[in-house]
Amino acid sequence: MSVVRSKICGITRIEDALLAVAAGADALGFVFYSKSPRAVSVEQAQAIIAVLPPFVTTVGLFVNANRRELTALLDGLPLDLLQFHGDETPADCAGYQRPYIKALRVKPGDDIAQLAAPYEQASGILLDTFVPGVPGGTGAAFDWSLVPHNLSKPVILAGGLTPQNVFTAIEQVRPYAVDVSGGVEASKGIKDAGKLEAFLREVRRA
Repeated sequence: MSVVRSKICGITRIEDALLAVAAGADALGFVFYSKSPRAVSVEQAQAIIAVLPPFVTTVGLFVNANRRELTALLDGLPLDLLQFHGDETPADCAGYQRPYIKALRVKPGDDIAQLAAPYEQASGILLDTFVPGVPGGTGAAFDWSLVPHNLSKPVILAGGLTPQNVFTAIEQVRPYAVDVSGGVEASKGIKDAGKLEAFLREVRRA
């Protein structure tokens, strides 16, 4: 049985980043979407990334970003992976000389395999919960039984995960990785050490 990876998203502070890494996180997510309460500036992200130890994947989250602005941002920020969390087409996600994952917001009745099929160049597919008007970070889970077990891309499971339910989620879905933000916070953008450590402990246990 393969090891399930973990990404802690919505990192806004150096201390939270280092805490997540010390607790065993494989990747850290930085939100570059101004409407999010977890949004960071390029300068904030640079300061955090500068102090990270080796072998931690840094992920930039974008929502319908302007191509020119995103290209300029990437010129000054050493992100390892891009996460597109809006209505981006496959063409919108390509051409940045970085691997990317595409987020799909899942609702009842969705055919996830069909929705994922156009994103042939994606490194993985992130599955989050559909809430009208909210591109992510809703804190709500979706029906995990909708996730196909034969998806051609690695599945990153997100949406409403917490220390209390992540073990069950992994047992049911067997994703490549799990992604959490609100489920390990003390307040929006501020991580809770106890929740973070408990979450990653449950991921390792699964």
